[in-house]
Amino acid sequence: MVTINDIARLAGVAKSTVSRYLNGGSVSAKTKEKLDRIIAETEYTPNAFAQSLKSKKPSMIGIIIPRLNSYATNEILSSIDEELRNKQYQLLITNTNQDIDREIENINTLSRQKVAGIIILATVITPAHMKAIRSSGIPVIFLGQKAKDSYSIVHDEIEAGRSIGQHAADLGHKKILYVTVFEDDVAVGQLRKKGVLDALSEYKDIEVKVITSDFNYQKAYEQALSYLPKSDATYCICATDNIALAVYKAAVTLGKKVPTDISISGFGGYDITNLVTPSITTVKYHYKEMGRIAVENMIRLIEGEEVLKCITLGNEFQPKESTAKL
Repeated sequence: MVTINDIARLAGVAKSTVSRYLNGGSVSAKTKEKLDRIIAETEYTPNAFAQSLKSKKPSMIGIIIPRLNSYATNEILSSIDEELRNKQYQLLITNTNQDIDREIENINTLSRQKVAGIIILATVITPAHMKAIRSSGIPVIFLGQKAKDSYSIVHDEIEAGRSIGQHAADLGHKKILYVTVFEDDVAVGQLRKKGVLDALSEYKDIEVKVITSDFNYQKAYEQALSYLPKSDATYCICATDNIALAVYKAAVTLGKKVPTDISISGFGGYDITNLVTPSITTVKYHYKEMGRIAVENMIRLIEGEEVLKCITLGNEFQPKESTAKL
């Protein structure tokens, strides 16, 4: 790989001259012509990360994600990447594998690497998170979870939950199973569940049982194989589309027909919910819009402008084939 030292040696100039040329500084016309030619011949590409570290105005944005195998994460990331490229910023991604300690460590690491700002796809927000953010001295935006003393962009989880809960009630179901996730995840584990239960609580003849599952598809599937045979529920509301897919597979494995024996729905609006038969009822979340707004707000914060502390995005209920009248 050609380095800046190789370019300097081939041109017969100092490394600092090449650096000045690459950063748009002043060099003689003769030197510029020579460097233009050598860089074209060698197909040299400057290291954007190294340039950002040296620049007085960093052009790197750090992003911390909880896991790699997530539809929502991938949708948000692709949107952020496209928007940042259009604004001449580079993206530096770190994965935490849902390890909170690693998440906090990544905040500190990114701030030491002099990124211009950090976007966090959060599952939980702890006092340790906020301490690391205050120490960083750079703009930080949380996506998916509301932070009291920082900037955030969230989905309207309660409204999403209410729409699914109301749908189950409208279809006449009286025994409902709600498969949630751990409550440390305030958005999914608390607010989404609250929306569902609030809607169903308006019907005195509806019985709801709540079970805690896992975001991981395989774990959710294995758990469903255990609790579905013991349940007499005719409708299973799942906290995510991933869990809904796992429950769907478990139901089929156990010989149940969807939606004849059991209706199933999720949250997220993943593309794959349209690829299975029957297609899965869901609430579509606007992940790409979240990524676009995150970049727009981050750039404004970097440039010293003020933005709203919290932005709440709407969602879209999508009834499909996996739910039916009792």
